[in-house]
Amino acid sequence: MNAKRQSPLKVDPDIDELISQGAHFLGLTKKDLVAEAVKNYLAARREELHQRMTEAMRVLDGTTSSRVAMLAGVSPDDVERLGGIRE
Repeated sequence: MNAKRQSPLKVDPDIDELISQGAHFLGLTKKDLVAEAVKNYLAARREELHQRMTEAMRVLDGTTSSRVAMLAGVSPDDVERLGGIRE
């Protein structure tokens, strides 16, 4: 059985009020409003997401050094310059 677990979403009280009012006046549940809003937001920024994912894949070559560089926010060259990583 592959039941998906629901996760609580924590937002600031002001945002929660906006969600509540928007859902009420649109005749939606808060859950449905947030789901629709996130889908629309990500669809509108699809190209940006694609570019960032492509860049991340370009940086990651499967080595520990590339993963450390990405997590640290530095270039693989900087990792090497600072002493490198034992694979």
